[in-house]
Amino acid sequence: MDQRRILHAHFHLPHPGDTDLYAQLLDLAEGITPRVQALAPDAAHLDITGALRYWDRDPAEVAALLRLRTLALHGVQTTCAVAPNRMLATMAAAATPPGMTTVIETADTERWLRPRPVASLHGVGPATAGKLRTYGLHTIGDLADTPLPTLIRLFGAAAGRALHAHAHGQDPRTVQTQPLAKSLGAERAFEHDVLDPGEHRRALLSLAEEVAARLRDQRQATGGLALSVHYADRSSSTRSRTLTEATAHTRAIATSAYGLYDLLALQRARVRSISLRAQDLRPAGEATQQLTLGPTDDRALAIEAVTDRARARYGPGTLRPAALATSTKRASKGIPGAKTFLPALPPSEGNRQ
Repeated sequence: MDQRRILHAHFHLPHPGDTDLYAQLLDLAEGITPRVQALAPDAAHLDITGALRYWDRDPAEVAALLRLRTLALHGVQTTCAVAPNRMLATMAAAATPPGMTTVIETADTERWLRPRPVASLHGVGPATAGKLRTYGLHTIGDLADTPLPTLIRLFGAAAGRALHAHAHGQDPRTVQTQPLAKSLGAERAFEHDVLDPGEHRRALLSLAEEVAARLRDQRQATGGLALSVHYADRSSSTRSRTLTEATAHTRAIATSAYGLYDLLALQRARVRSISLRAQDLRPAGEATQQLTLGPTDDRALAIEAVTDRARARYGPGTLRPAALATSTKRASKGIPGAKTFLPALPPSEGNRQ
């Protein structure tokens, strides 16, 4: 059986955010192989396993063909890296000089991977890298030499196994040709104009819960959030931020939404509706590993998993955050038999009375 070959292409667009040119480059890539996964705003994965025989060229020559066509037809320089899987191809592209090509063969994977810093490994964000360094694990080789039971004890079962597999160059993900939605959002409209910040924050928690659940259902993660508040005079305010690590977890999204709300510094504003939008969506498998750093995080993630299973079996609204109910009567409204869970996230310093 032919060994898989994944090409990661980074297009150096003359004007960042030029979506029309980016779409043309994706079409050009599909002329080389039909298996192309867009990585907006300026990159793509190409599965060239079958294209090697079609073009009768080796991986470096297929990459050269792509680079030549993007430069000749669109004036765009392209950095390429070819490896046995998506993770290695992405890492190699990040370490490749602009406009050049790197090819990693299976036999060379360990030699190429081990000297690199742990922060460059797929799935390792700033928090994970910092914790790894506190245990003396500075290179990917250090991580690969760490026994799996030790990593599971330090980081939990899922994250420990993922770190162990990635440190050994393993990545089972395939190139997905279906494009992902660029964003998704939710909105809460009040029955009457609301001045109470507590009601605003309950709406934010409800929005965060809905957005996070939809992300998990679609196996996506968000790299940014945008919060819009609409007022009684039909004006509105919007704040957005890029997240440190992409996420699909309710607690992380709610915390960021609260932060955006605090930036508005509302003073007795008559709010008519609030909307929250997740932006910069990406496959959940490409998000960095989020560590559980304490009992509170462990409990929140465990409850989140239970909630997802309940929603899948009984439908949306089966379980709701307790913070959305200010009284027993309010908690019992809506779906019959609905239960509440999780206390409200603590208010920020700026909102404590």
